[in-house]
Amino acid sequence: MNHSDEKDIFLKIKNSDISAFESLFHKYYGSLCIFAANILGDDDTAEEIVQDFFVKIWEKREQLFIETSVNHYLYRSVKNLCINHINHEKIKQKHAASVLKESELPEPDDQELMMSGLLETIEETISAMPEKRKQIFRLSRYEGLKYHEIAARLNVSVKTVETHMSLAIKTLRDKLKHFRFLFLFF
Repeated sequence: MNHSDEKDIFLKIKNSDISAFESLFHKYYGSLCIFAANILGDDDTAEEIVQDFFVKIWEKREQLFIETSVNHYLYRSVKNLCINHINHEKIKQKHAASVLKESELPEPDDQELMMSGLLETIEETISAMPEKRKQIFRLSRYEGLKYHEIAARLNVSVKTVETHMSLAIKTLRDKLKHFRFLFLFF
């Protein structure tokens, strides 16, 4: 197809000649998809862009004006659409990264406040426990004693130590529900 034949096809397309549009589509679709895929590195996205481009040609056929060759117009248009797509993806990735960064961790001052609030709540919860449970919990967690060592030191059974530890941990879990998100980060 020479330059004047291609211009004739565009004139026919401008006048809503569907067969002229189909002819143009069949001639260029495959090569434009390959061209776009080379730019994007993604066959599926390339096909979407080329398909959308042909849909826009048909939708705006009455306003189309081509100064250069049809071949040049088609390839330049698809190249520009690919570049726009790449730039748009970069913007989306930057935005997603900034949203992720903002949502990851609170500011250091907020972290310190939350940690101090957490530690304060833990200490208040432990202090509010019955004396024996508090004593058993502190020997286990703060001094690192084993259950049988705690039992021997306090002159109670290992089963008593297990029961008090289980109740202490349950109480702490209940009191610290609203701090759970912190444990995901630490």
